[in-house]
Amino acid sequence: MSTETASTNTSQVTAAPAPVSTPLPPGRAWLRGALFLAGAAQLITVSALVRADPLAATWSALLLAIAPAPLVAVAAFAPARVARPATVVAAAVLLVGIVGAILHTGLFFVPALAALIVGGLKLWRQQA
Repeated sequence: MSTETASTNTSQVTAAPAPVSTPLPPGRAWLRGALFLAGAAQLITVSALVRADPLAATWSALLLAIAPAPLVAVAAFAPARVARPATVVAAAVLLVGIVGAILHTGLFFVPALAALIVGGLKLWRQQA
């Protein structure tokens, strides 16, 4: 019974080229952070509306329960010509909702508004 062993030449091992990833522009990174913050605050608002002792379903509570995350998602992922006005609309909706629900869940949206404003300013600055 004989066994043959094959010798392999390991001197010419080539590695596959690493995929090239381009970093996000600074404005887009801030807008994606605003999306996560707005989504988290929106979940808190929805849970406050459906808990055992719910909040009153006022216009501001319903606005904050429905609108922020989809509007900020448009601002974060749309092309720049659509994202710029979407950022302004999302900031206006957040500001109005925060003012209307300042005593209940409005303050949860302040970090999202801050990140949205910074991301929007950086996005507008990229245009110039």
